Amino acid sequence: MTGLLILPEWLIVSALQPTKRGWGVRIVADRIAEVGPNEILVENYPHDEVLRAEEQALSPGFVNTHTHLYGVLAHGIPLTRAPEGFWPFLLDFWWPLVEDRIDIPMLKAAVEWQCQLMLRSGITTFYDCLEAPNSLPGCLEAEAQVVARHGLRAILSFEATQRVSPENGQLGLQENYSFTNNRSPGGLLQGLICYHTTFTCSAEFIRQAFELGGKLGCLVHMHVSEGTYEPEQALKEFGLRPVQFYDRLGVLGQGMLASQCVQLNPTEVALLAEKGVRVSHMPLSNCEVGGGIAPVPQMAAAGVTLGLGSDSYIDNFFEVMRGAFLIHKANGLDPRLMPASLVYYLATEGGARALDLEKIGRIDVGWKADLQLIDADFPTPAGEWNLYDQLILYRNPEHVRMVMVDGRILLQNGQLKTNFDPQARRALHVQAERLWQAAR
Repeated sequence: MTGLLILPEWLIVSALQPTKRGWGVRIVADRIAEVGPNEILVENYPHDEVLRAEEQALSPGFVNTHTHLYGVLAHGIPLTRAPEGFWPFLLDFWWPLVEDRIDIPMLKAAVEWQCQLMLRSGITTFYDCLEAPNSLPGCLEAEAQVVARHGLRAILSFEATQRVSPENGQLGLQENYSFTNNRSPGGLLQGLICYHTTFTCSAEFIRQAFELGGKLGCLVHMHVSEGTYEPEQALKEFGLRPVQFYDRLGVLGQGMLASQCVQLNPTEVALLAEKGVRVSHMPLSNCEVGGGIAPVPQMAAAGVTLGLGSDSYIDNFFEVMRGAFLIHKANGLDPRLMPASLVYYLATEGGARALDLEKIGRIDVGWKADLQLIDADFPTPAGEWNLYDQLILYRNPEHVRMVMVDGRILLQNGQLKTNFDPQARRALHVQAERLWQAAR
Protein backbone atom coordinates (compact mmCIF):
# COMPACT_ATOMS: atom_id res chain seq x y z
CA MET A 1 0.00 0.00 0.00
CA THR A 2 1.33 3.43 -0.91
CA GLY A 3 1.55 6.07 1.76
CA LEU A 4 2.28 9.73 2.38
CA LEU A 5 5.74 10.93 3.40
CA ILE A 6 5.82 14.13 5.45
CA LEU A 7 9.35 15.54 5.49
CA PRO A 8 9.75 18.48 7.90
CA GLU A 9 12.82 20.21 9.26
CA TRP A 10 11.87 19.24 12.82
CA LEU A 11 9.97 16.25 14.23
CA ILE A 12 8.36 16.09 17.67
CA VAL A 13 7.83 12.47 18.63
CA SER A 14 6.79 13.25 22.20
CA ALA A 15 7.33 16.52 24.00
CA LEU A 16 9.11 14.63 26.78
CA GLN A 17 11.79 13.58 24.27
CA PRO A 18 14.36 15.72 22.42
CA THR A 19 13.21 16.96 19.02
CA LYS A 20 14.71 15.39 15.88
CA ARG A 21 16.10 17.51 13.07
CA GLY A 22 15.66 16.21 9.53
CA TRP A 23 13.29 13.42 10.54
CA GLY A 24 9.83 12.74 9.12
CA VAL A 25 7.06 10.17 8.98
CA ARG A 26 5.28 7.79 6.66
CA ILE A 27 1.47 7.77 6.93
CA VAL A 28 -0.58 4.81 5.71
CA ALA A 29 -4.36 5.16 6.04
CA ASP A 30 -5.05 6.54 9.53
CA ARG A 31 -1.78 5.47 11.20
CA ILE A 32 1.86 6.41 11.46
CA ALA A 33 3.64 3.56 9.69
CA GLU A 34 7.26 4.65 10.05
CA VAL A 35 9.39 7.36 11.63
CA GLY A 36 12.92 8.10 10.48
CA PRO A 37 15.40 10.41 8.76
CA ASN A 38 13.87 12.14 5.75
CA GLU A 39 16.42 10.85 3.26
CA ILE A 40 15.93 7.23 4.41
CA LEU A 41 12.14 7.50 4.06
CA VAL A 42 12.48 8.85 0.50
CA GLU A 43 14.95 6.11 -0.40
CA ASN A 44 12.79 3.31 1.05
CA TYR A 45 9.45 4.51 -0.37
CA PRO A 46 10.10 6.02 -3.82
CA HIS A 47 6.48 5.61 -4.93
CA ASP A 48 4.85 7.35 -1.98
CA GLU A 49 3.33 10.80 -2.21
CA VAL A 50 5.67 13.37 -0.67
CA LEU A 51 4.81 16.47 1.35
CA ARG A 52 7.99 18.50 1.81
CA ALA A 53 7.85 20.91 4.74
CA GLU A 54 11.07 22.92 4.81
CA GLU A 55 11.43 25.23 7.84
CA GLN A 56 8.43 23.57 9.51
CA ALA A 57 7.97 21.44 12.62
CA LEU A 58 5.83 18.30 12.48
CA SER A 59 4.04 18.05 15.80
CA PRO A 60 1.27 15.96 17.33
CA GLY A 61 -2.03 17.81 17.04
CA PHE A 62 -3.12 19.71 20.13
CA VAL A 63 -5.63 18.08 22.48
CA ASN A 64 -8.02 20.61 24.04
CA THR A 65 -9.22 18.78 27.15
CA HIS A 66 -12.00 21.20 28.10
CA THR A 67 -14.21 23.43 25.99
CA HIS A 68 -17.65 24.98 26.20
CA LEU A 69 -18.15 25.62 22.49
CA TYR A 70 -21.39 27.52 23.08
CA GLY A 71 -19.41 29.99 25.21
CA VAL A 72 -18.30 31.95 22.14
CA LEU A 73 -21.83 33.36 21.95
CA ALA A 74 -21.16 35.29 25.15
CA HIS A 75 -17.96 36.95 23.94
CA GLY A 76 -18.59 40.70 24.10
CA ILE A 77 -22.07 40.39 25.62
CA PRO A 78 -23.28 43.80 26.88
CA LEU A 79 -23.28 44.03 30.68
CA THR A 80 -24.02 47.03 32.86
CA ARG A 81 -21.41 45.84 35.38
CA ALA A 82 -19.04 42.92 35.75
CA PRO A 83 -19.84 40.10 38.21
CA GLU A 84 -18.20 40.68 41.60
CA GLY A 85 -16.95 37.14 42.15
CA PHE A 86 -17.22 33.51 41.09
CA TRP A 87 -20.67 32.88 42.61
CA PRO A 88 -22.19 36.12 41.20
CA PHE A 89 -20.58 35.19 37.86
CA LEU A 90 -22.70 32.02 37.81
CA LEU A 91 -25.83 33.21 39.58
CA ASP A 92 -26.27 36.65 38.01
CA PHE A 93 -24.62 36.23 34.63
CA TRP A 94 -23.64 32.82 33.24
CA TRP A 95 -26.71 30.81 34.17
CA PRO A 96 -29.57 33.25 33.48
CA LEU A 97 -28.06 35.21 30.58
CA VAL A 98 -26.14 32.48 28.77
CA GLU A 99 -26.66 28.81 29.56
CA ASP A 100 -30.39 28.92 30.27
CA ARG A 101 -31.01 30.68 26.95
CA ILE A 102 -28.99 28.45 24.61
CA ASP A 103 -31.11 26.64 22.03
CA ILE A 104 -30.23 24.36 19.11
CA PRO A 105 -29.80 27.12 16.44
CA MET A 106 -27.46 29.01 18.77
CA LEU A 107 -25.54 25.84 19.55
CA LYS A 108 -25.05 24.83 15.92
CA ALA A 109 -23.81 28.31 14.94
CA ALA A 110 -21.32 28.30 17.81
CA VAL A 111 -20.02 24.81 17.06
CA GLU A 112 -19.59 25.60 13.35
CA TRP A 113 -17.46 28.63 14.15
CA GLN A 114 -15.47 26.94 16.89
CA CYS A 115 -14.60 23.90 14.77
CA GLN A 116 -13.06 26.19 12.17
CA LEU A 117 -11.20 28.11 14.88
CA MET A 118 -9.83 24.95 16.48
CA LEU A 119 -8.55 23.55 13.21
CA ARG A 120 -6.73 26.80 12.50
CA SER A 121 -5.19 26.58 15.98
CA GLY A 122 -3.76 23.10 15.42
CA ILE A 123 -6.32 21.33 17.62
CA THR A 124 -7.11 17.83 16.39
CA THR A 125 -8.97 16.52 19.45
CA PHE A 126 -11.25 18.24 21.93
CA TYR A 127 -13.63 17.51 24.79
CA ASP A 128 -16.75 19.67 24.91
CA CYS A 129 -18.98 20.18 27.92
CA LEU A 130 -22.41 21.56 27.01
CA GLU A 131 -24.73 23.01 29.63
CA ALA A 132 -27.91 24.29 28.03
CA PRO A 133 -30.78 22.86 30.09
CA ASN A 134 -33.46 24.17 27.77
CA SER A 135 -31.92 22.53 24.68
CA LEU A 136 -32.68 19.00 25.92
CA PRO A 137 -33.16 16.46 24.47
CA GLY A 138 -31.19 15.98 21.27
CA CYS A 139 -28.60 18.73 21.68
CA LEU A 140 -25.58 16.40 21.59
CA GLU A 141 -26.66 14.82 18.32
CA ALA A 142 -27.15 18.31 16.85
CA GLU A 143 -23.64 19.25 17.95
CA ALA A 144 -22.21 15.97 16.64
CA GLN A 145 -23.60 16.59 13.14
CA VAL A 146 -21.55 19.78 12.84
CA VAL A 147 -18.38 18.30 14.34
CA ALA A 148 -18.57 15.23 12.08
CA ARG A 149 -18.69 17.41 8.98
CA HIS A 150 -15.34 18.95 9.96
CA GLY A 151 -13.62 15.64 10.73
CA LEU A 152 -12.27 16.54 14.17
CA ARG A 153 -11.78 13.96 16.90
CA ALA A 154 -14.11 14.85 19.76
CA ILE A 155 -15.67 13.74 23.01
CA LEU A 156 -19.03 15.41 23.60
CA SER A 157 -21.07 15.58 26.79
CA PHE A 158 -23.93 17.39 28.46
CA GLU A 159 -23.31 18.95 31.85
CA ALA A 160 -26.25 17.51 33.80
CA THR A 161 -27.37 19.54 36.78
CA GLN A 162 -30.20 19.58 39.28
CA ARG A 163 -30.12 23.36 39.64
CA VAL A 164 -33.10 23.73 37.27
CA SER A 165 -35.10 20.74 38.53
CA PRO A 166 -34.60 17.06 39.40
CA GLU A 167 -36.37 16.15 36.17
CA ASN A 168 -34.02 18.29 34.09
CA GLY A 169 -31.07 16.65 35.81
CA GLN A 170 -32.30 13.22 34.75
CA LEU A 171 -32.78 14.45 31.18
CA GLY A 172 -29.14 15.56 31.20
CA LEU A 173 -27.83 12.22 32.41
CA GLN A 174 -29.97 10.40 29.84
CA GLU A 175 -28.64 12.69 27.09
CA ASN A 176 -25.09 11.63 27.99
CA TYR A 177 -25.94 7.96 28.32
CA SER A 178 -27.83 7.71 25.02
CA PHE A 179 -25.24 9.66 23.04
CA THR A 180 -22.28 7.71 24.46
CA ASN A 181 -24.01 4.35 24.08
CA ASN A 182 -24.77 5.05 20.40
CA ARG A 183 -21.13 5.75 19.45
CA SER A 184 -18.92 3.17 17.77
CA PRO A 185 -15.85 2.27 19.90
CA GLY A 186 -12.73 3.95 18.58
CA GLY A 187 -14.63 6.32 16.28
CA LEU A 188 -13.89 10.00 15.86
CA LEU A 189 -16.90 10.99 17.99
CA GLN A 190 -17.29 9.64 21.51
CA GLY A 191 -19.17 10.63 24.65
CA LEU A 192 -18.88 10.45 28.40
CA ILE A 193 -21.02 11.08 31.48
CA CYS A 194 -20.92 14.61 32.85
CA TYR A 195 -22.50 16.54 35.70
CA HIS A 196 -21.77 19.98 37.12
CA THR A 197 -20.54 20.16 40.75
CA THR A 198 -21.17 19.18 44.34
CA PHE A 199 -23.18 22.37 44.89
CA THR A 200 -25.68 21.80 42.08
CA CYS A 201 -25.96 17.98 42.31
CA SER A 202 -26.89 15.72 45.21
CA ALA A 203 -24.77 12.82 46.42
CA GLU A 204 -27.34 10.40 45.00
CA PHE A 205 -27.18 12.13 41.62
CA ILE A 206 -23.37 11.97 41.63
CA ARG A 207 -23.42 8.25 42.46
CA GLN A 208 -25.93 7.70 39.65
CA ALA A 209 -23.60 9.47 37.20
CA PHE A 210 -20.71 7.19 38.17
CA GLU A 211 -22.92 4.11 37.92
CA LEU A 212 -23.82 5.12 34.35
CA GLY A 213 -20.16 5.73 33.57
CA GLY A 214 -19.32 2.30 34.90
CA LYS A 215 -21.96 0.65 32.70
CA LEU A 216 -20.57 2.39 29.63
CA GLY A 217 -16.91 2.03 30.58
CA CYS A 218 -16.33 5.77 30.06
CA LEU A 219 -15.04 8.70 32.07
CA VAL A 220 -17.23 10.84 34.32
CA HIS A 221 -16.51 14.57 34.20
CA MET A 222 -17.27 17.38 36.60
CA HIS A 223 -15.95 20.84 37.58
CA VAL A 224 -14.00 20.80 40.85
CA SER A 225 -13.21 23.82 43.03
CA GLU A 226 -13.07 26.35 40.21
CA GLY A 227 -13.27 29.09 42.83
CA THR A 228 -13.46 29.39 46.59
CA TYR A 229 -17.24 28.89 46.63
CA GLU A 230 -17.31 25.09 46.21
CA PRO A 231 -14.74 24.19 48.90
CA GLU A 232 -16.39 26.61 51.34
CA GLN A 233 -19.82 25.18 50.58
CA ALA A 234 -18.58 21.60 50.83
CA LEU A 235 -16.97 22.25 54.22
CA LYS A 236 -20.20 23.80 55.43
CA GLU A 237 -22.48 21.03 54.10
CA PHE A 238 -20.32 17.89 54.29
CA GLY A 239 -17.53 18.80 56.69
CA LEU A 240 -15.06 17.92 53.93
CA ARG A 241 -13.43 19.63 50.99
CA PRO A 242 -14.71 18.50 47.54
CA VAL A 243 -11.95 16.00 46.69
CA GLN A 244 -12.23 14.47 50.15
CA PHE A 245 -16.03 14.33 49.77
CA TYR A 246 -15.68 12.43 46.47
CA ASP A 247 -13.31 10.04 48.19
CA ARG A 248 -15.88 9.39 50.93
CA LEU A 249 -18.51 8.74 48.24
CA GLY A 250 -16.19 6.09 46.80
CA VAL A 251 -16.04 7.64 43.32
CA LEU A 252 -12.56 9.17 43.36
CA GLY A 253 -10.45 7.24 40.88
CA GLN A 254 -9.19 6.76 37.33
CA GLY A 255 -12.70 7.04 35.93
CA MET A 256 -12.93 10.69 37.07
CA LEU A 257 -12.05 13.62 34.81
CA ALA A 258 -11.94 16.72 37.01
CA SER A 259 -11.69 20.12 35.37
CA GLN A 260 -10.38 23.38 36.85
CA CYS A 261 -9.12 22.07 40.25
CA VAL A 262 -8.02 25.56 41.25
CA GLN A 263 -8.73 25.85 44.97
CA LEU A 264 -7.08 22.66 46.21
CA ASN A 265 -5.08 22.08 49.37
CA PRO A 266 -2.03 19.74 49.56
CA THR A 267 -4.14 16.89 50.95
CA GLU A 268 -6.43 17.06 47.92
CA VAL A 269 -3.49 17.15 45.50
CA ALA A 270 -2.09 14.02 47.13
CA LEU A 271 -5.50 12.30 46.91
CA LEU A 272 -5.84 13.09 43.20
CA ALA A 273 -2.43 11.55 42.56
CA GLU A 274 -3.03 8.52 44.77
CA LYS A 275 -6.38 7.68 43.18
CA GLY A 276 -5.32 8.33 39.59
CA VAL A 277 -7.80 11.13 38.90
CA ARG A 278 -7.38 12.92 35.56
CA VAL A 279 -7.29 16.74 35.63
CA SER A 280 -7.85 19.40 32.98
CA HIS A 281 -6.16 22.76 33.58
CA MET A 282 -7.56 26.04 32.18
CA PRO A 283 -4.99 28.73 33.02
CA LEU A 284 -6.65 31.65 31.21
CA SER A 285 -10.32 31.16 32.09
CA ASN A 286 -9.33 30.69 35.74
CA CYS A 287 -8.07 34.26 35.55
CA GLU A 288 -11.23 35.52 33.84
CA VAL A 289 -13.64 34.32 36.55
CA GLY A 290 -11.30 35.31 39.37
CA GLY A 291 -11.06 31.69 40.44
CA GLY A 292 -7.36 31.76 41.27
CA ILE A 293 -4.29 29.92 40.03
CA ALA A 294 -4.40 26.13 40.14
CA PRO A 295 -1.54 24.27 41.86
CA VAL A 296 -0.51 22.67 38.57
CA PRO A 297 3.25 22.45 39.29
CA GLN A 298 2.41 20.64 42.52
CA MET A 299 0.00 18.29 40.72
CA ALA A 300 2.58 17.56 38.04
CA ALA A 301 5.24 16.85 40.66
CA ALA A 302 2.83 14.50 42.44
CA GLY A 303 2.21 12.55 39.21
CA VAL A 304 -1.35 13.65 38.47
CA THR A 305 -2.39 13.01 34.85
CA LEU A 306 -2.84 16.53 33.43
CA GLY A 307 -4.11 18.12 30.24
CA LEU A 308 -4.72 21.68 29.02
CA GLY A 309 -8.04 23.22 28.07
CA SER A 310 -9.23 26.53 26.68
CA ASP A 311 -12.63 26.57 28.45
CA SER A 312 -13.67 28.38 25.24
CA TYR A 313 -12.53 31.64 26.79
CA ILE A 314 -9.49 32.16 24.55
CA ASP A 315 -9.40 29.41 21.95
CA ASN A 316 -6.00 30.21 20.48
CA PHE A 317 -4.23 27.16 21.89
CA PHE A 318 -0.83 28.80 21.62
CA GLU A 319 -2.14 31.45 24.02
CA VAL A 320 -3.38 28.71 26.36
CA MET A 321 0.09 27.16 26.37
CA ARG A 322 1.66 30.56 27.00
CA GLY A 323 -0.67 31.00 29.96
CA ALA A 324 0.37 27.68 31.48
CA PHE A 325 4.03 28.45 30.72
CA LEU A 326 4.07 31.94 32.30
CA ILE A 327 1.40 32.20 35.01
CA HIS A 328 2.83 29.55 37.30
CA LYS A 329 6.33 31.04 37.09
CA ALA A 330 4.96 34.35 38.34
CA ASN A 331 2.77 32.74 40.98
CA GLY A 332 5.57 30.57 42.30
CA LEU A 333 8.27 33.24 41.97
CA ASP A 334 10.33 30.62 40.15
CA PRO A 335 11.19 30.76 36.41
CA ARG A 336 12.01 27.02 36.46
CA LEU A 337 8.38 26.05 36.97
CA MET A 338 6.40 24.61 34.03
CA PRO A 339 9.23 24.20 31.49
CA ALA A 340 8.21 24.47 27.86
CA SER A 341 8.57 20.74 27.18
CA LEU A 342 6.15 19.91 30.01
CA VAL A 343 3.59 22.47 28.82
CA TYR A 344 3.84 21.12 25.26
CA TYR A 345 3.37 17.59 26.60
CA LEU A 346 0.19 18.63 28.46
CA ALA A 347 -1.10 20.15 25.21
CA THR A 348 -0.56 16.90 23.29
CA GLU A 349 0.07 13.44 24.74
CA GLY A 350 -0.75 14.48 28.30
CA GLY A 351 -4.12 15.79 27.18
CA ALA A 352 -4.88 12.56 25.34
CA ARG A 353 -4.04 10.55 28.46
CA ALA A 354 -6.27 12.82 30.52
CA LEU A 355 -9.14 12.02 28.14
CA ASP A 356 -8.27 8.30 28.28
CA LEU A 357 -7.54 8.20 24.54
CA GLU A 358 -5.17 5.54 23.25
CA LYS A 359 -2.48 6.08 20.62
CA ILE A 360 -3.18 9.84 20.42
CA GLY A 361 -0.78 12.74 21.04
CA ARG A 362 2.53 11.20 19.97
CA ILE A 363 4.20 10.70 16.58
CA ASP A 364 5.23 7.10 16.82
CA VAL A 365 4.73 3.89 14.86
CA GLY A 366 1.21 2.54 15.22
CA TRP A 367 -0.18 5.77 16.66
CA LYS A 368 -3.04 7.68 15.07
CA ALA A 369 -2.08 10.17 12.36
CA ASP A 370 -3.34 13.27 14.19
CA LEU A 371 -0.68 15.80 13.22
CA GLN A 372 0.09 19.42 12.46
CA LEU A 373 2.82 21.30 10.64
CA ILE A 374 3.90 24.59 12.22
CA ASP A 375 6.08 27.26 10.60
CA ALA A 376 9.48 26.99 12.32
CA ASP A 377 11.16 29.97 10.65
CA PHE A 378 11.71 31.89 13.88
CA PRO A 379 13.38 35.27 14.37
CA THR A 380 16.32 33.47 16.07
CA PRO A 381 17.79 30.05 15.29
CA ALA A 382 15.93 26.97 16.50
CA GLY A 383 17.69 24.01 18.08
CA GLU A 384 16.91 20.92 20.09
CA TRP A 385 17.43 23.01 23.23
CA ASN A 386 14.86 25.70 22.44
CA LEU A 387 12.26 24.44 19.94
CA TYR A 388 9.48 24.00 22.50
CA ASP A 389 10.10 27.50 23.89
CA GLN A 390 10.10 28.94 20.37
CA LEU A 391 6.81 27.22 19.46
CA ILE A 392 5.04 28.26 22.65
CA LEU A 393 6.24 31.84 22.79
CA TYR A 394 6.41 32.86 19.14
CA ARG A 395 3.79 30.90 17.18
CA ASN A 396 0.08 31.49 16.65
CA PRO A 397 -2.71 29.98 14.51
CA GLU A 398 -1.50 31.85 11.42
CA HIS A 399 1.68 29.75 11.62
CA VAL A 400 -0.20 26.42 11.42
CA ARG A 401 0.39 25.16 7.88
CA MET A 402 -1.28 21.74 7.90
CA VAL A 403 -3.63 19.81 10.17
CA MET A 404 -4.34 16.09 9.79
CA VAL A 405 -6.85 14.02 11.76
CA ASP A 406 -7.06 10.25 11.42
CA GLY A 407 -4.84 10.41 8.35
CA ARG A 408 -7.03 12.97 6.58
CA ILE A 409 -5.72 16.47 5.82
CA LEU A 410 -8.26 19.01 7.07
CA LEU A 411 -6.19 22.18 6.67
CA GLN A 412 -3.38 22.78 4.18
CA ASN A 413 -1.35 25.90 3.44
CA GLY A 414 -3.47 27.65 6.04
CA GLN A 415 -6.71 26.89 4.17
CA LEU A 416 -9.53 24.70 5.48
CA LYS A 417 -10.32 21.72 3.28
CA THR A 418 -13.43 20.59 5.20
CA ASN A 419 -17.04 21.35 4.32
CA PHE A 420 -17.11 24.53 6.37
CA ASP A 421 -19.89 27.07 6.18
CA PRO A 422 -18.59 30.32 4.57
CA GLN A 423 -21.42 32.18 6.30
CA ALA A 424 -20.36 30.96 9.76
CA ARG A 425 -19.44 34.41 11.06
CA ARG A 426 -22.74 35.92 9.94
CA ALA A 427 -24.72 33.06 11.45
CA LEU A 428 -22.84 33.44 14.73
CA HIS A 429 -23.59 37.17 14.81
CA VAL A 430 -27.31 36.50 14.31
CA GLN A 431 -27.44 33.94 17.11
CA ALA A 432 -25.31 36.06 19.45
CA GLU A 433 -27.72 38.97 18.99
CA ARG A 434 -30.60 36.65 19.90
CA LEU A 435 -28.77 35.62 23.06
CA TRP A 436 -27.79 39.16 23.99
CA GLN A 437 -31.36 40.47 23.98
CA ALA A 438 -31.83 39.40 27.60
CA ALA A 439 -28.71 41.29 28.69
CA ARG A 440 -29.60 44.63 27.15
